[in-house]
Amino acid sequence: MTEPPRRAAARTAKLSSIPVGFAGRTAAGWARRIAGADRAEVAADLAMRNADQLFAVLGELKGGAMKLGQALSVYEAAIPVELAEPYQEALTKLQANAPAMPKKDVHRQLAEQLGSRWPERFAEFDADDARAASIGQVHKAIWHDGREVAVKVQYPGADQALLSDLRQLRRFSRMIQLMVPGADVRALLDELTDRMAEELDYRLEADHQRAFGKAFAGDEKVCVPRVVASAPKVLVTEWIEGTSLSVYAHNPVRDAQEQQLRDWLGYTVQELMFSSPTRVGLLHADPHHGNYRILPDGRLGVLDFGACAPYPDGIPRPLGRIIRFAADERGEEMLELLIREGFVGREDKVTAEDVLHYIGALGGPVRTEKFRYHRDFMQNEGGRLLNLGGRDFRTGRSMSLPPQYLMAIRVVGGWMAICSQIDCTVASREIVERWLPGFAD
Repeated sequence: MTEPPRRAAARTAKLSSIPVGFAGRTAAGWARRIAGADRAEVAADLAMRNADQLFAVLGELKGGAMKLGQALSVYEAAIPVELAEPYQEALTKLQANAPAMPKKDVHRQLAEQLGSRWPERFAEFDADDARAASIGQVHKAIWHDGREVAVKVQYPGADQALLSDLRQLRRFSRMIQLMVPGADVRALLDELTDRMAEELDYRLEADHQRAFGKAFAGDEKVCVPRVVASAPKVLVTEWIEGTSLSVYAHNPVRDAQEQQLRDWLGYTVQELMFSSPTRVGLLHADPHHGNYRILPDGRLGVLDFGACAPYPDGIPRPLGRIIRFAADERGEEMLELLIREGFVGREDKVTAEDVLHYIGALGGPVRTEKFRYHRDFMQNEGGRLLNLGGRDFRTGRSMSLPPQYLMAIRVVGGWMAICSQIDCTVASREIVERWLPGFAD
């Protein structure tokens, strides 16, 4: 595999190829249409070529570029069904085929982080056998005591590459938005930038993982691998083997038994999301298929605790009230609360009916005892929110997202998208009544 480019000029050139390629393919598509080609065929071909280039570049560069690619992957469910297949294929390539770090760099990082005698800490370690991570890669190894471990090694220069990528990608955010409808690309980039420091220090990730492991020790549904060793740029944890959620996100339901499993997955990930701020004081803030595994013993394995939002007092109670008002369609009370919490200014020309319609997606899944998450639901929601001439787009531009709510709302939206990809029916109301402060008041 080729080494990801490190120099700023080379990375910028790679990223700049995205809008250039997009413009060229769009012009060629227009020419084909004028020549009489079928509109649907041209659109499908354009989507395939755009997806291939976008995620190939993001995957090759790793760093902030690959981080964005992973964040965008959960919004694939909002893409119109006739265009979704190219994005699914390209995303699979991104997650599975990112370039590997050269062996010499792996050994250098291990020596710097674990000491020059690092080989003595392993019974077996293969530097050539690696799986992609956003700012590094993961090796399966054997610890000196015989345990199978996952060794996450950060890519040299990842900090500079991450900041540079995010700065460059912000310039192209509008064009990427057209390539992946359903995602607020600029907001995602802002969030990734804010999380950069904690993502780069694997010791913080180890602390988060230990906290989750302690809270969920002995849990019948959730498994958190133990931390074995940690350093700023290397993290060693116990290895867990299982089936990624992406298998269910990208394939149709086979039978009733598999549907039961999908429903269980939807319930378990939502329960984990809403309960962890109360149980751990942290919110796992990286909703991505690759971070979750169905283990042979039937539990859900959780990985990658680099992005965790601190909620020592649980999710803010007003968010529970907002979702309850949405579920009960109490627009006037919702608008007043949104004004008090800073979502809407009193000078903004937004009505109770506007905000109720705009935030309706948050209330729908908890309006009934059970709710079915599926692609049509997300496509409809993504379509109305991103329709530039629509009412909801105008309402959204008149609202702001206070910092204390940003991460929680982003994670809820991400999991709604993933559950829609999985196609599952979940008793979401039961979960929020128990775990979301303010909802049951």
